[in-house]
Amino acid sequence: MKILALDLGKFNTMCCFFDTKTRKHSFLNAPTERNYLNTLFKKHKIDLVVMEACGPSGWINDLAISHGLKTLVCSTNEDAWKWSNVKRKTDKDDALKLARMAAMNELKAVHMPSETHREFRSLVKYRKTLDHRINKMKCTIRAWFVNHGIEIDTGEKAWHSGRERINSFRKPLIECQPDELWKGELDLELTQFDALTLQLESVVKKLEALGKTDPRIQRIRTIPGVGPRTAEILVACIDDPHRFTTGRQVSAYFGLVPRRYQSGETDRNGRITKRGNPLARTILVECAWASLRYNEWAKGVYDRICGKQKTRKKKAAVALARKIAVLAWAMLRDEKDWEPKHMIQVTESFGKMKRELKQSLQSMKPKENSDQRKSRLRREAREAKAVAERPKRSVRTATARRSRSKTTVVPTATPPTNTSKRATPKPTTRTNLKPKPKPRRAGKLVSAV
Repeated sequence: MKILALDLGKFNTMCCFFDTKTRKHSFLNAPTERNYLNTLFKKHKIDLVVMEACGPSGWINDLAISHGLKTLVCSTNEDAWKWSNVKRKTDKDDALKLARMAAMNELKAVHMPSETHREFRSLVKYRKTLDHRINKMKCTIRAWFVNHGIEIDTGEKAWHSGRERINSFRKPLIECQPDELWKGELDLELTQFDALTLQLESVVKKLEALGKTDPRIQRIRTIPGVGPRTAEILVACIDDPHRFTTGRQVSAYFGLVPRRYQSGETDRNGRITKRGNPLARTILVECAWASLRYNEWAKGVYDRICGKQKTRKKKAAVALARKIAVLAWAMLRDEKDWEPKHMIQVTESFGKMKRELKQSLQSMKPKENSDQRKSRLRREAREAKAVAERPKRSVRTATARRSRSKTTVVPTATPPTNTSKRATPKPTTRTNLKPKPKPRRAGKLVSAV
């Protein structure tokens, strides 16, 4: 078996050709270019291409697969890569060790997503990068106003209704006096801020358009409390749900499991490992806090773990984030949407369930996405408008009927009069009325004889 081990670099790559039968090896320093590596794969007979997981490993893996070669992209987080005690570390030594460990099956392969999925994952990460830059600009602008003793609105209000006050202090840097240079810096920073805001909006629109056509994102969004950003990062990280066999592997993949230290009689758990994608772990914890307001199942899990103790709030949030990640993986694996009744069965399998929580899950309505919510609001507005117009129409028809019944048409030679107006009643006089009876005088009694 002939193994080609690649110690990848930004400009140059060290290639090690290793024969497992003779244990002989040879080296080749090659540039990290597509054309050169393409010729290298065609010229040499190779059974296995081994490389470490890094930036250029994606397109090099695709190039090797296109030539019909078997590839192994190994993780650098395993114990086999801990070479801290090595006295000499060179590119040749790294490539040779990589080939020898591959021959002994000591390397653990990582999942390599497709090119389309890598681009989607990059766009999700780039959205967070733009958001981080915008927040950094906001903090810089606020610091200038604080340093000059000028008050502006707090929170997001400063960037919407309070933007006029901020713009009133901006000034081109060329026109600034020596004592107001910060106004020129403010003008430059606001220009970049507006440009980044437009770029972020375009990225979000593209992600929403991709999410509408991806059934995996739509399925995860059925979980109450999980928004589009959380669904996107979960789909981007999990990719193929069948590459995980148990929920424990998913928890370890996101780094939400405790550290383990065991020696003799000592066996203790520490903090979470924090391995894997830090962006996914951060968004999952934020989603756990937000789901407490919208998901009764999440609220029940949080209360059970927290136990009304202030010191366990963060631990309960991290545990809930792990459960949300495992739940999303199970939904993608089984291709099923969120079902509150199924969550009742799963919760009762571990123990008794509170009656209030069970009733709330039974009466829970399916979650609506943004499009469904907008259509429902439009439908309710149309129905409310129709109900409001019904009494007015009935009143108008009733008054029209009364006016028709009371009006009479008299055929005469006189010119026609306006019959729509009601005829004025004739004035009543005292002669038309019956005389009132005279009141009896008090004190006189009439007796019959």
